[in-house]
Amino acid sequence: MSASRRSGTTDELGPDEPGRDGPEGSDGGGFDLLAALLDGMDAALCAFDVDGVVTHWNREAERILGWTAAEAVGRHGFAGWAVRKADAEEIEGRLLSAMHAPGRQVHEFALLTKDGGRVLVRTQSAAVRGPDGKPAGLYCAFSEVHAQIDLERSIALSEALFEDASWGVVLVDVDLRPAVVNAHAARSLGTGRTAVLGRPLGELLAQGVEELESALTHVLAEGAPPAPAEMWVSVRTSEGEKRRCWRSGFLRLASPLTEEPVPLGVGWLFQDITESKQVEQEAAQLRFRTHQLHRAARAAAECEDPAEAATVHLDFALAGFADHALIDRIAVIGGEAADGTADDGDGPVRLVRAAATPSGAPGPSVLAGHAGLPVRYGEGHPAVQCVERAGSVRASAGSYAAEQAREWAVQRRWPPDSVHALCAALRSRGRTLGVVTFLRGTGRSPFERTDAMYAEDVATRIATALDLAGLRGQDLDR
Repeated sequence: MSASRRSGTTDELGPDEPGRDGPEGSDGGGFDLLAALLDGMDAALCAFDVDGVVTHWNREAERILGWTAAEAVGRHGFAGWAVRKADAEEIEGRLLSAMHAPGRQVHEFALLTKDGGRVLVRTQSAAVRGPDGKPAGLYCAFSEVHAQIDLERSIALSEALFEDASWGVVLVDVDLRPAVVNAHAARSLGTGRTAVLGRPLGELLAQGVEELESALTHVLAEGAPPAPAEMWVSVRTSEGEKRRCWRSGFLRLASPLTEEPVPLGVGWLFQDITESKQVEQEAAQLRFRTHQLHRAARAAAECEDPAEAATVHLDFALAGFADHALIDRIAVIGGEAADGTADDGDGPVRLVRAAATPSGAPGPSVLAGHAGLPVRYGEGHPAVQCVERAGSVRASAGSYAAEQAREWAVQRRWPPDSVHALCAALRSRGRTLGVVTFLRGTGRSPFERTDAMYAEDVATRIATALDLAGLRGQDLDR
């Protein structure tokens, strides 16, 4: 017997009742048909009378929990066998409450198997009414919900990632185009969640797109890398390009419905670490520059000629800082003003080239003697402004095209490949002796405020050396 007990149940036929062992189609056949239907259900089914005694227990209930119908039917509730004693009262109360509630009641709790294991089930319970409409018992259908819970958790995780996650999540299809984007990623890309879908990554990123696409292609072909990758990119926004550093992780997505894995795309997760990376870079840069200044001071101390010591400071300062450098001293024609500029009327400041790095080829800075002929800097030239202000001046070709940038540099008497400049005044003992100009070429970033502070430190050391050499207002011919 699997569907109901044979004795003592509210719906059992008595032994003397007609049709008990009657032919097919009799009342006994109907009873057997009901039992067969209950046993054939995919869901486990049990029933309780009004006192909470188990009256039915089908085969699926046997399969899930291991208790046979003979062992289950006739027991009062689940206490001590199908649930822990500590949980029995609560679970029984939740189940029996369905007798007095309209419709079906849904609950989730753990039941005990015959061998002592625990099974998480989801139950649907409803009252069974007698002829008078009063509760005569209840039925309870239940099924294992591990698979369903896992599915619901996966859906909940996906929704959380795409709604509330504090890092970017992008699903990229096999054509390397975003198919799904969460809110954080959309903000990081400077656009809306729907506006980014299906667009090439090159339309979203100005720089770093080649590296990102290479990583995505590798993941599609070989699988996820063992560790996150840090990528610097430039994001196209309505306010212009923004340089960002993203720590990125990748997951290859494959269809679970096929025997052979069919790639569906790549899950790309990233976190913006720009600020922390900038702090790290600035700290490393500061350590390197301090080390360079220390090395320059030691090397310059061994130079017998102070003018040579000035070029040594310049060479050490260039490492990782700029591509070219120029030293221009003030040309004194008449008397000398208190601030060290030429006192020859109201004319512009005149600067004479004192030293420079080779243009177009690597090599150390060399002293340059031009018979005291001033460099033909135009009015408003950054070097002239620097001397007049006795402070640093930055200049850049900006977004000029290559040919325009070349013309910009040539007009200012700088090497043609220069696109960024930083001029720092050479001051010693309260006087302005000239200007040192640092130049960066194509592909380098513009000079920033921290660069200006470093340049001013280097300029002070160079000015001290030049002042010791007595090269102010003198020709440098050897």
